[in-house]
Amino acid sequence: MIHFIDGVDEGMQVRDSQVRCMAAVCVWALVLVVLLPGLVLESTDTRFGAALAVQCAVVVHAGGGLARVLTDTSVRLVAFGFWLFSYVWLGLAPLAMLATDSYPLEYRGDETTALAAAALTELGLVAYSAGAALAAGRNDGRSIVFVPLLSRSLSPLPVLMLCGLSLALAVALIPGQEGGLRAFFTSRQALWQSRAEADATHTLRVWALAVPAFWALVALVRLPRSNGTGRLVRTIRWTALPSLLVLNVIVNNPISRPRFWAGTVLLVLLFSWRRFSTPRVFRTAAAAITVVVLFAFPYSDYFRYDEREVLQVVPLAQQFSTSMDYDAFQQMQTGIDYVQENGYSPSAALGLVLFMVPRSMWPDKPQATGIELAQYAGYDFHNLSAPVWIESYLWGGVPCVVAVFCLLGAAGRRMDDIRERLRHRQGTLAVLLVPAFAFYQMIFLRGSLMAIIGPLLLLLAVPLFITKRAAAPAPSPVRPPATTGGHAPTPGLIPGHRRHP
Repeated sequence: MIHFIDGVDEGMQVRDSQVRCMAAVCVWALVLVVLLPGLVLESTDTRFGAALAVQCAVVVHAGGGLARVLTDTSVRLVAFGFWLFSYVWLGLAPLAMLATDSYPLEYRGDETTALAAAALTELGLVAYSAGAALAAGRNDGRSIVFVPLLSRSLSPLPVLMLCGLSLALAVALIPGQEGGLRAFFTSRQALWQSRAEADATHTLRVWALAVPAFWALVALVRLPRSNGTGRLVRTIRWTALPSLLVLNVIVNNPISRPRFWAGTVLLVLLFSWRRFSTPRVFRTAAAAITVVVLFAFPYSDYFRYDEREVLQVVPLAQQFSTSMDYDAFQQMQTGIDYVQENGYSPSAALGLVLFMVPRSMWPDKPQATGIELAQYAGYDFHNLSAPVWIESYLWGGVPCVVAVFCLLGAAGRRMDDIRERLRHRQGTLAVLLVPAFAFYQMIFLRGSLMAIIGPLLLLLAVPLFITKRAAAPAPSPVRPPATTGGHAPTPGLIPGHRRHP
């Protein structure tokens, strides 16, 4: 009877949890699909049209995807990064632009171009959802790529060597930078004016300092204590940790580095902590990040300029339609017009594969898509985005978009599932690398890919040198009912209990 009552109680708890989950889904869907779009449209003289109607479908799709992640019973970091970017940069921001016919840049496409850009956005979301659904349906834990990769675990000696290398690089490269230490606390506006930000050698040096320093700090904090070397590792950890913290403040601060990168560093440190690997804490943190990205991100460029004006809070619709932070949708329109005039550019994809080939050896090497589109539109300022949607469209049209986003959806779902299975094994790449990709993914989705492919590969490659192979955990078998002496239990008896005379 006791077991029966416990089973009933557990069933009631499960049903209650499902009810609470559905209530949360409804609340988040109401906020993301109804209230926030209504807030954007309410403060404008809305201009209705076919493009706006399709864009409303994009907002519903992206908002629904984000709502599911924010109420999921498991941690979905990669999905969270994708749907957050899609909802804000290609959902609400274009909604405000189309409703007001106001854009942050000068180039304007016609209504047909705007409709094509909105439809292309939705096509990418549909393909991503399909890829994720296919990967979820084949979630058998037998991935020949992701399981061996993400089950790798930190190795003490390589981690300590990376810490030493990071500090040595800092001593060697920081004094050699133009401006020395002060250059790392110079605004990005001043760096662009001095042409330092556009200099390939300067960029290479900065990333060669930033990425190893970041991984050295994360790995040192998360390095498990092993038998026989626990005391040594603990001693070195507390000795090197202050120096690595100072180094990361220098090379990964939001003053001279992009806000997306500085945010990635902070969030990976946060989500690699065991407490943030639980679904409940993840949902709370993800909700807080969503609020910050929606309402605080536009004002986080305070340190980007030397001449800082007094912060002025403006309506959400005005922020989306005037700030160059949200140029993604307008760049997509520019890209569609570019294809109509110049055709597709398959060689741009080859440029990504061979990005390390210098231009002196390849004079016709494709340049970053954002720069190409800025030149086509006649802008003097070339530091603009080129979302993966338009990048893949430039490679070969709609089929490329479908293929790229199906792969992204499937890969993202696999990574999230494997991290969820390995989240209790601290020190694995699943716990460290998946959050790094999930949040850097927002830079990746924003583009241009040619501009970020080097740092992305460095971000993914460094952890391979500080980890060792580990056997992937086998799925837990279902335990058979307890028996006595190898025989089946007597009917009417609860296993584990004896009949009393």
